[in-house]
Amino acid sequence: MNYSFFDFLNLCGGLGLFLFGMKMMSESLQKVAGSRMRKVLATMTRNRFMGVMSGLLITSVIQSSSATTVMVVSFVNAGLLTLCEAISVIMGANIGTTVTAWLVSLVGFKFSISDIAVPAIGLAIPLLFSKRDERKSFGELLVGFALLFIGLDFLKNSVPDINSNPAMLEFLKQYNGSDFGSILLFVLIGTVLTIIMQSSSATMAITLVIMNNGWISLDVAAAMVLGENIGTTITANLAAIPANTTAKRAALSHTLFNVFGVTWVLIFFHPFCDLVEWIVSLGGSIDPDPLYSLSMFHSLFNTINVLIMIWFVKIYEKVVCFLIKPRKGEDENEFKLKYITSNILSMGELSLLEADKEIAHFAERTQKMLFKVERFVMDDYKAKDRSDAMKNIESYEQASDEAETAIANYLFEVSYSTVNEQVKKDIRRKLNVVSEIESVADCCFNIAKAAARRNKEKIVFTDEQIHNIQKMFDLTKRQIDSLIQLVNNKNIMQNSDAILSTEKTVNTLRYKAKQLSINNVREGNYSYLSGTYYMDIMEENERLSDCVEKVAKEYLIQA
Repeated sequence: MNYSFFDFLNLCGGLGLFLFGMKMMSESLQKVAGSRMRKVLATMTRNRFMGVMSGLLITSVIQSSSATTVMVVSFVNAGLLTLCEAISVIMGANIGTTVTAWLVSLVGFKFSISDIAVPAIGLAIPLLFSKRDERKSFGELLVGFALLFIGLDFLKNSVPDINSNPAMLEFLKQYNGSDFGSILLFVLIGTVLTIIMQSSSATMAITLVIMNNGWISLDVAAAMVLGENIGTTITANLAAIPANTTAKRAALSHTLFNVFGVTWVLIFFHPFCDLVEWIVSLGGSIDPDPLYSLSMFHSLFNTINVLIMIWFVKIYEKVVCFLIKPRKGEDENEFKLKYITSNILSMGELSLLEADKEIAHFAERTQKMLFKVERFVMDDYKAKDRSDAMKNIESYEQASDEAETAIANYLFEVSYSTVNEQVKKDIRRKLNVVSEIESVADCCFNIAKAAARRNKEKIVFTDEQIHNIQKMFDLTKRQIDSLIQLVNNKNIMQNSDAILSTEKTVNTLRYKAKQLSINNVREGNYSYLSGTYYMDIMEENERLSDCVEKVAKEYLIQA
């Protein structure tokens, strides 16, 4: 045996370079095409066929079916895709991922691509130092492309030749037959390898390398490819663990789809392999290239699987809905983050979609808090229920603090993962918006505390005070309505103008109320303490209005 530990380290290093190059390529393409992918998903998922095309297109571009499926799960979690749309996009991603195998087969083995890989890095260096984000991303793309094929070159040279190492690799020969047990074993090996490496593209490259070196036959390599199709689904399922029920269903649909495909191919395994070799050999006129045969097997299997299962998307939806039930209390939990989940997506601009949905959800929860505070102030609760009502309002305020922190942390993580200045500017605006919404919740809590102190002192407001407080609440509720429209990016100019106009009315009402309160206390119409609690409520409403006004100005700057 002449295969040393140093050779093994070269093999591991080559695999590492390949994985890092693939990751770098994928991430740089996501930066370049992030906004375009968003538009593709928004416009090309209206029916199942267009959904398949969008999944195929996006995966072909970013060279990672795992990234596509995780993105789809994330979009489902954020309510941007329905479950049916997600299933069709995932089907397309399965076809799109076969491009990697063809790229490696056609370029990685037939040409000495590593000879131009280093010059490609040389071309990328000036781009990496460019001030323009697009040029930086293109430079990263070139470096990733180069590293991928340098890694592949190391893999090819570091994998031991079966003829030179018969003792170490003798055990493989017994599995190169056509028995069904060997096929199942290598399906399992392909699955485990892909789960470990979290990349079906890397496992596919390894399979191509060892088949090219004579380790295994086409049948065994094809069995590994089937396993890789099952193993690649683990990424989306891991991403969906902290996500909502619909996202979990989307991830499970990916697993079921791939498992079904592997099942029917195993039933017709050897005839299917013969069909593939016949196609690659052009009907038997030439000797089939084993690398092309394996790539064709990968493409044909996934394409036929999609052509079969595209008609059963609705059935898939019903099955996953039956298997994954909503968690008890999921919809009633007012305080749990609904759309943002840790590490579910790290794609710069695309991650901001989740943040937008979460900020809108945050604003809606704050609106509910304001409604509860209004009821509390206006004595809509019975005396015995006031304590529970106050505790409920306090829980809203605590949840608001937690939501602000969670959203802000998420936005900071996104800002660290992007070099796009426009995205960073948008993140800063969102951070300001989140801070102001949390301040609205603080104002609501302060209003409730003023009302609680008034209740403790058994002070009853006059009809004039109650009328002005109700008028103030009507104005701030109107502003919150416009705020929710704003954070949902609807009619930005119209809603911003409405908020600014209402804020002026609030200021006028607060000023007049203060002057009248001073006069009423002086004339003995009500006590000084009554006037104090009354103005605390009015002034906190005015501060609340100021916070909403700041949000409107943030959106006006953007517009």
